[in-house]
Amino acid sequence: MNVHLQGRNFVAMKDFTPVELQAVLDLARQLKQEQKSGRATPLLANKTLAMIFQKPSLRTRVSFETGMTQLGGHAIYLAPSDIKLGERETTEDIAMVLGRYADVIMARVFGHHIVEELARHAGVPVINGLSDHEHPCQIVADLQTIIERRGQLKGLHLVFVGDGNNVAHSLMYGGALTGMHVTVACPPGYEPQASVLEECQMMARTTGAKIQVRHEVMEAVRGADVVYTDVWASMGQEAEAEKRRRAFVGYQINVPVVQAMNTQAVVLHCLPAHYGEEIDYPASRLPNSAIFDQAENRLHAQKAIMVALVTGKV
Repeated sequence: MNVHLQGRNFVAMKDFTPVELQAVLDLARQLKQEQKSGRATPLLANKTLAMIFQKPSLRTRVSFETGMTQLGGHAIYLAPSDIKLGERETTEDIAMVLGRYADVIMARVFGHHIVEELARHAGVPVINGLSDHEHPCQIVADLQTIIERRGQLKGLHLVFVGDGNNVAHSLMYGGALTGMHVTVACPPGYEPQASVLEECQMMARTTGAKIQVRHEVMEAVRGADVVYTDVWASMGQEAEAEKRRRAFVGYQINVPVVQAMNTQAVVLHCLPAHYGEEIDYPASRLPNSAIFDQAENRLHAQKAIMVALVTGKV
């Protein structure tokens, strides 16, 4: 497979071609197998990961830090108060300094432009750990989870129920890259960005995926293979929380929704979950649920991303 990822950034899903994304998914599977069997190798020995956080996180911090440790490297956590991006120092200067210290940078930020600017100036690979526009590392882990449960991606139908947010954007790109059909089922006024939908539909022409937006949940999920949801109000949208609760009534994953799907349907949620809102507790604990497989696969997928970008090994 002719894949060259060393020195590259992973700021958005479309930074990878379909072939490159498949190579990273294959590597994630391999690294997971090695870790489970006790054969893990220190592929990033003596390498350092700088982790920039504007937003707190359980899964992002622990999975990246644990992954770097398992690969033989070292991770440094930089809290919001440590850097104060754009306040104490410019993003450009922070990128140029960290690029002299670290071998790879991960940033979990609000504005997508911040991670883009870090990538422009760092001189080392920059990974988007989350921005308001995309959540690409999560979606690589999600794709790995779907493959584990269903054996493939191409031709499957995933329905995302909820807000057309950063997770929805990256899922749409992920579907367009892999040939997996993606439907976003959301209330009117909460659709994904029109430019993202248009771009994903254009990309999907080469892979056979169908990317669409609908407003009726039960019609959208009927016969689908995967159903996915996320919180109705993301971090930074707390002031809109009550308004969103009213708007999203009926946009919940529950047992009747799952029963309307394919009998082998997979239930996904990127966590944290607000039980009783976007998903009810019983649906989250069905045998179909792979929510905690997703959380685990953040570790393996991100290890693969770091190895690919730092060493070029895929």
